[in-house]
Amino acid sequence: MTDQLPGAAGTIADKHPDVWAAYSALGKATANAGGLTAREKRLVKLALSLGAASEGAVHSHTRRALKEGIAVADLEQVALLGIGPLGFPQAVAGYTWIGDSTSAD
Repeated sequence: MTDQLPGAAGTIADKHPDVWAAYSALGKATANAGGLTAREKRLVKLALSLGAASEGAVHSHTRRALKEGIAVADLEQVALLGIGPLGFPQAVAGYTWIGDSTSAD
């Protein structure tokens, strides 16, 4: 389970499995607390990550969204929708973070 987590998150999960288990349980509880679809939840999490200016979370949710079959154009639109509430510079930063995981090398 924790071998799939990158970097420091994986280290914390390995060193503190009880903390990781509680965190995972909270994630499952919040995911099941309403009627959003899996796609909607992923896009909301991406948007929240953009709003929090968390590059690592944007990368993570972008990778997960791609695995779940969400189109790149939809992910990019989430960043574009951030222009009003977040400001143009933050939306552009988020757009580039999404591009880090969607552009072909």
